[in-house]
Amino acid sequence: MTKNDKKAIDDDTPNEVREQQGGLTHKEREALVEHLRLRAAVVYEIIRVEGEGELNRGIKALWWSGLGAGLSIGFSAVAEGLLAAHLPEAPWKPLIDNLGYSVGFLIVILARQQLFTENTLTPVLPVIKRREFRWYLILLRLWAVVLLANLFGCLIFAGVLAYTDILSEPVSQAITQIGQHMMENDPAEMFVGAIAAGWLIAALVWMMPSAQNAEFFVIILLTYLIALGDFAHVIAGSTETFFLLLTGRIGLEAVVLHFFLPTLGGNVVGGTVLFAMLSYAQVKEEI
Repeated sequence: MTKNDKKAIDDDTPNEVREQQGGLTHKEREALVEHLRLRAAVVYEIIRVEGEGELNRGIKALWWSGLGAGLSIGFSAVAEGLLAAHLPEAPWKPLIDNLGYSVGFLIVILARQQLFTENTLTPVLPVIKRREFRWYLILLRLWAVVLLANLFGCLIFAGVLAYTDILSEPVSQAITQIGQHMMENDPAEMFVGAIAAGWLIAALVWMMPSAQNAEFFVIILLTYLIALGDFAHVIAGSTETFFLLLTGRIGLEAVVLHFFLPTLGGNVVGGTVLFAMLSYAQVKEEI
């Protein structure tokens, strides 16, 4: 980032905001978009500042936000199941019912809840820049708290679906079929697909500062691609796998070894090892 860009950011940001430890608000991001052309270095700086804020949040705040995200992402499975249950069997059916997958992501991202796969990019950028051991530990703390909270939220949501009559039988069957279709992939296929999903979520985070008033459509487009491509997402897919587990269709070993570990590894590789590193590399000289 050039000196002029830094000066523009300082001039356009109120003093009281610059003194805060948290990330940029939506209003602040709009101001940056209005006054600056969002070159890669500027986008990096926006996300880096947000990442600093996430790293400075307390465990309780991270936990409750992550729990909310785990519950919210469950609506992706519900929306997809509702569409699948009410659509006729036809070759074009996946083109429509996969749109439901975007619902949970819309809730999570627009409500500013903590989703693990978003954190494979946002807090990683300031850690890469600092390159200090203690910041790697802080990042691991953030990942651990958010991941566990997300999974616990998914488990609660799946339990409600499995043990209550909140959904009709056709919708429950549709969710079951969606989960079973996902589990047809072997662990290697899960891992490769999860790399693509991790990349797309990281790309979504990178694109948001430039999206201005098109955030809604950016979220739908990229998450729809994840669903349409059958790319595995460790949190969104957990609701479906927990539902299969609680209804006795798969065992715990399949959840952990067949789905969770390969998908978690792939999402981290796609979001952190590939996208975050490349994003940092392209702006390293400017910053």
